[in-house]
Amino acid sequence: MKNKLYILIFISGFILLGLFMWNIFKPEDTIDFSTQIKPILNKNCITCHGGVKKNGDFSLLFEEEAFANTESGSPAIIPGNAAKSPLIQRLHEDDPELRMPYQKPKLSKEEIELLTKWVDQGAKWGEHWAYTLPKEVEVPTSTQSAGMASYGPDGFIKNNIDYFVLKKLNQNGLEPSPPADSSVLTRRLALDITGLPPDSGLYEDYNSGKITYEQLVDNLLADTSYGEKWASWWLDHARYADTKGYEKDMGRTMWKYRDWVIKAFNEDMPFDQFTIEQLAGDLLPDPSEDQLIATAFHRNTMSNDEGGTEDEEFRVASVIDRVNTTFEVWQSTTIGCVQCHSHTYDPFKQREYYNLMAFFNNSRDEDTSEDEPNLRFYNENQKVEIDKIYEWISKNNNKEVATSYNKFLKYLEPVYHAHLAYNYTNGNLADTKWLALRDNGSCYLDDVFTQNSNFIYLRYSSGIDGTKMTIRQDNSEGEILSQFTINKTRGRVIQKFPFKKVDGKINLYIEAHNDKIPSTSPTSYITWFAFLPEITSANEAQAQIEDNFMALINSHVPTLPIVIENPDYQKRTTQVFERGNWLMKTDTVEPATPQSLNKWNEAWPKNRLGLSKWLVSKDNPLTARTVVNRVWHQLYGRGIVATLEDMGSQSDPPSHPELLDWLALRFMNEHQWSIKALVKDIVMSGTYQQSSKSNAQLFNLDPNNTLYARGPRIRLSAEQIRDQALSVSGLLSNKMYGPSVMPPQPDGIWQTVYNGGNWVESKGEDKYRRGLYTYLKRTSPYPSFLTFDAGSREVSTVRRTVTNTPLQALVTLNDPVYLETAFYLAKYMEQSKEVEMGIRKGYSKAVLVDIDNEKLMILKELYDNSLSDFIKNPNNIKEFIPNDENGDAKLAALTVVATSIMNLDEFLTKS
Repeated sequence: MKNKLYILIFISGFILLGLFMWNIFKPEDTIDFSTQIKPILNKNCITCHGGVKKNGDFSLLFEEEAFANTESGSPAIIPGNAAKSPLIQRLHEDDPELRMPYQKPKLSKEEIELLTKWVDQGAKWGEHWAYTLPKEVEVPTSTQSAGMASYGPDGFIKNNIDYFVLKKLNQNGLEPSPPADSSVLTRRLALDITGLPPDSGLYEDYNSGKITYEQLVDNLLADTSYGEKWASWWLDHARYADTKGYEKDMGRTMWKYRDWVIKAFNEDMPFDQFTIEQLAGDLLPDPSEDQLIATAFHRNTMSNDEGGTEDEEFRVASVIDRVNTTFEVWQSTTIGCVQCHSHTYDPFKQREYYNLMAFFNNSRDEDTSEDEPNLRFYNENQKVEIDKIYEWISKNNNKEVATSYNKFLKYLEPVYHAHLAYNYTNGNLADTKWLALRDNGSCYLDDVFTQNSNFIYLRYSSGIDGTKMTIRQDNSEGEILSQFTINKTRGRVIQKFPFKKVDGKINLYIEAHNDKIPSTSPTSYITWFAFLPEITSANEAQAQIEDNFMALINSHVPTLPIVIENPDYQKRTTQVFERGNWLMKTDTVEPATPQSLNKWNEAWPKNRLGLSKWLVSKDNPLTARTVVNRVWHQLYGRGIVATLEDMGSQSDPPSHPELLDWLALRFMNEHQWSIKALVKDIVMSGTYQQSSKSNAQLFNLDPNNTLYARGPRIRLSAEQIRDQALSVSGLLSNKMYGPSVMPPQPDGIWQTVYNGGNWVESKGEDKYRRGLYTYLKRTSPYPSFLTFDAGSREVSTVRRTVTNTPLQALVTLNDPVYLETAFYLAKYMEQSKEVEMGIRKGYSKAVLVDIDNEKLMILKELYDNSLSDFIKNPNNIKEFIPNDENGDAKLAALTVVATSIMNLDEFLTKS
């Protein structure tokens, strides 16, 4: 017995000794720079030692700077030796003049310990989680709890998404919610995929068991309304609008781009192709009309028509906007910070910003009043003529010359705009737009490449006859290259005049003479000059070909602003702006991408096409994550990374990092960038199909539904609320595409300055089209949309702010659109013989669930009170429902009820 006791004591002692030794010599947990150290540095140190300031010549923004010698001559961080590292020493100082952070509270004990351990462990720098992407992600395995069996034969798990979600729920002591009722789920799904309630046939087919849930999903994805719903989402990113912005906010015809987006989504264009065509469609081999239309993505930038502005300033502003928008939309990166200085928190240097700017700086647009370049849309007969011209020039000259003329027919480029002229005598740039020379007026135009042309093309207007124009080389004493007379025109025209052939770039001196007009009157208003290669042919058909060409370029046709690259002879130089000021240019830079992101493939061209391929490279860690995160947000009301616009070191960490990576890899590799496949994956999950009902436990543990222990419950978007009201009332038009429309809005909203624009209410079915097609004036957006948090789209918006104000109720209770939809819902309710049955049907039509008795009694009481009031005051009927010619008190009372139904929370939210 004693021996056994000794053995037990010996074993216990041995175990205790082992534990003691392990505690002394155990390997420390490796400190992770990205998740543990970087947040401390960003919060406490970077403002003085980062992109903006480098106090003491010490910066913690970039690895090479952090370990470099400081002002003292030695580094502040000595990897492996925290005790001798000035960074750590300063954290322990009691003297506030010596302690860091300077003049701020001392770091917590835990923070100092973390920094100390990090330095002792070698101060490994590490990459931010968003800048690397694993090659694969293992799907968690999970055993569902017995209690979940009551949720259905398949339980909660429907696809791999659910394993990731369930793992996180288990870690937090939560269980998934039961599945949503089929009617609720049908409405949720339809609103998410098409932006509209489900049509009655599809609703009945699913709820009667005629089709499966997957078939319901497939039907909705195949509906053309899918493209309209998701286009509305993308147009926020693209800052799409029908006006130019700024003070004058003149109209702009952009709707063909909106229609291209709708079609791209309906055709399920792979997102990599969707990206390339929008950023660089013009640079693709022999681009199609659709690929040129796609480039209007970056012509949604604002332009300034105000007199006295500097075109180059606003051209630069547009280029800067394109850089910032591209990185916010595709990379969830706040690159705009880097315009003035290196990024305060993320590893991007100021010079890299201008490397990126160089990709966009060579586009042809120059903030002109007519938004050149514009893609021209010819009718079928004109297209036949264009083909004839191309074939004739190809046959009698060569394809290169034919292509030049073909491109000029498409978008009237390249040209030299009048605002490039300088050194005026008796002349000026009229309204900052047109070259206006008076009698004996002159100016200069430098660096002109005439393409060895024998003609000069002028776009101009004139109100007088007999102006003699002379164009010389270099100066007033130079060789005469062209001399011609221009006369009165009807509006702006394009004419060509003989020009002496000249090789290479030259400087032009332009003169105007007309002594028959007052000295203060301009002889003409010139918009631009252009040159095209000479057509050489002995063919007698040449004169007719040239006449047809001139007739076509002078024809008035629909247009769309697009992006076109400068030819080599007009290529711009990009320079770094000191402190971001476009007037303070320093070093010249070439196109390049940030060093901290994926590598550049030397096979890619150094232009927008190469940049777009870099963005959608499968080595790019950010693009797929960004798209997945934003699609998830559209369906759940929050992203896996809550900060949709930012995945940098200051962003919120992902709630489910492995799920985000798994979805991103699946999106690229298995789905081949298909948005429809991504949406289907998410909505087929058990996570999405949960009931959205909350409870005390869920509210206390996860008030924002970060862990997804219940289904999504969020307010519908501004457009969806209106579209749903029109759909439920039976008024919604299914018409797709075409110019934007102007549905009813209160008088006096458009207080337009200068441009004379008016809101002309659309007639017929255009009055009832989806919100996507509503005319958007940047300085005065459609008021009911603005009230429900739609933006003015002056800049890209990747996440709308969601507010809840009394103004929103005032819109849905009083706006003429909502009153009219309520009236037609009331007419549907009136078809029932009994009022209570009519209310039941109206409620069910609006929210797709049966009304409970309590709500029914409240609405019946509202009906009775309203009916009594309208009987006593019949004059109120016409004022309330002007659509009703008969002044029916019962119909008016039902309209009050219908209005109330359309203001219920269950109508305005997706649950």
